[in-house]
Amino acid sequence: MQPLAGVKVLDLSRILAGPHAAQSLADLGAEVTKVEAPWGDDTRGWGPPFQAGFDGEEVASYFLSCNRGKTIVNANIKDERQKVRNLIHEADVVIENFKPGTFDRLLGPVPEKTIVCSISGYGQSGPRRDEVAFDLTMQARSGIMSITGEAGGAPAKVGVAWIDVMTGMNAVSAVLAALYHRERTGEGARLDISLWDTALAALVNQGHNALAGVTPRRMGSAHPNLVPYRAFEASDGWFAIGVGTENQWQALVNALDLEVPEEWGNNRARIQARTDVEAMVQHAVGLRTRAELETLLVGIPCSPVNTVNEALGDPQTEARGGLEDHRGVLTLASPLRFLHPSNENNEV
Repeated sequence: MQPLAGVKVLDLSRILAGPHAAQSLADLGAEVTKVEAPWGDDTRGWGPPFQAGFDGEEVASYFLSCNRGKTIVNANIKDERQKVRNLIHEADVVIENFKPGTFDRLLGPVPEKTIVCSISGYGQSGPRRDEVAFDLTMQARSGIMSITGEAGGAPAKVGVAWIDVMTGMNAVSAVLAALYHRERTGEGARLDISLWDTALAALVNQGHNALAGVTPRRMGSAHPNLVPYRAFEASDGWFAIGVGTENQWQALVNALDLEVPEEWGNNRARIQARTDVEAMVQHAVGLRTRAELETLLVGIPCSPVNTVNEALGDPQTEARGGLEDHRGVLTLASPLRFLHPSNENNEV
């Protein structure tokens, strides 16, 4: 299924958030043209590792993660503005991540029907509008680094460019909404998507904990609002257990043969007794292997803490087509799945 077949997208962005958004639109069937400077997108050199790319030339693996399904056109926008303007006039959607104000200054007005999605660090307005930003600095300023890492340890960033990826996803949502609006009204749109807005919104429960007067803190893999909900050390590695309901708690108690006070059947009480609850679960988990625990805890959200390679090699990854061969390069596949309307078990 190609719901965006016939939609033309011009990708004027670089690094990750914009290219990831454009890649997702390509996955949905859009015709995506990416304009790169003659020296290429910065991420072409963000390695090692390096490997043969979609065009056969050696490129950083990073670049391949967010540029699948695109036609590459080289142009120095400052020197070849008319060439880029012509591409803009042919496009339904333009994605750009220049510094705020640069797109209009360099490329001028766009057709009224065009959807322009501007992605930036802090947005097109506000006192930080012109500040430069990377995912690392956004994780630092947004507060997520202050609650990531072990208790008492140094702040840590999420292991991928988490805010960039979510910003790209938000951009896709906004573009799809704008395309729907244009379908009904014929009007284009100017979209203002920022890493900052995305980061704040993504604080979800921790942001609201702070609004309620509770200062979020680093807790390792533990959860501020649920117990037990963290990684425990099994006899052969780390193993995650997440209890979110009282039925799951009782199932865990039964499976691990725990002797617990009756009041621990309530999550609020377990929060108050977090240290004792986690110590009891840790003792029981430490006596078993990860494989034993997976068998024992069927029906309870749980998992060994996999390496990335283990996750990529999981049978569920193969069954769901989580990896794909794209022009001779093995890549992560699109997460978007559409079921055939006449057969819900038949993915297309």
